[in-house]
Amino acid sequence: MSGRMNDVTLLLEAVERGEGIASEELLPLVYDELRRLAAIHLADEDTRQTLQPTALVHEAWHRLVKGEERTWSNRQHFFRVAARAMRRILVDRARHKISLKGGGRAKHLNIEGLDFSAPEPDERILIIDEALTRLEIDDPDHARIVTLKFFAGFTNKQIAEAHGVTERTIERQWAYAKACLLKIIESSS
Repeated sequence: MSGRMNDVTLLLEAVERGEGIASEELLPLVYDELRRLAAIHLADEDTRQTLQPTALVHEAWHRLVKGEERTWSNRQHFFRVAARAMRRILVDRARHKISLKGGGRAKHLNIEGLDFSAPEPDERILIIDEALTRLEIDDPDHARIVTLKFFAGFTNKQIAEAHGVTERTIERQWAYAKACLLKIIESSS
């Protein structure tokens, strides 16, 4: 696994330098994990939905390799950017679906007991995205934890290892981040 992680890091650096062939070699190394993330996000979608995990992965991949942000410092950073790309796709899609229904503003959401690591319906995605956008301005470190857990599906242990802290530290930061999101959501209701 360590060799594979090194391969991913080397290929990420090559993609950053604009080496086109590197992106073709990178996709097979990250595809399964990207598809797992996509499946998590789409699990609770309406059964009539047309976006499949494979399509979400391919759209996110296109945004990643063709987009402006192609500087990834490591594997975790790449997946955080991938999660953000999926977030944007899902938020855009949710906004579009709501506008087709006659839309308006998303309804109030009580997040007591809400599991942020589980995928949520369109309105919840929009509410959480709006709150997360505000949190990113006020507290980017805690917003990063929310992004890694909610949109990238990382565990506390994975985040702790990547940040070089204890799992308990991430648990505390996650609890704080959820409280901040709740406060933001309640203040905008």
